[in-house]
Amino acid sequence: MSSLALLEQMSSYSTEMVDAARANDWDRLVRLERQVASLRDRMGVEEALGFQGRGSKRMSEEERQKKVALIRRILDDDKEVRVHTEPWMDNVRQLLSGGARERNVRAAYGKQSGED
Repeated sequence: MSSLALLEQMSSYSTEMVDAARANDWDRLVRLERQVASLRDRMGVEEALGFQGRGSKRMSEEERQKKVALIRRILDDDKEVRVHTEPWMDNVRQLLSGGARERNVRAAYGKQSGED
């Protein structure tokens, strides 16, 4: 699969990731992110082989422009996903740190009052 075809598939998944983030469908978002990561890793390997001269061909200007547009779209989608995930992640962090803080307080005051 060419790097352009891989980017097209990544872009498709990134659009689906935006939909999943908007819907707070975190399981779907994680699955899609893993698929994008797999394609990204595959593209890195294939491009590395191409740079070594194995079956590489020069990209046309039209292909280059399409590649740039796909990368920009993927980055825009990533920004949109973060708009939805960062507040949720902040809430999770606060919840987890609050739970840890509560356990520490209970442990500290429990020991002082003779509880173990």
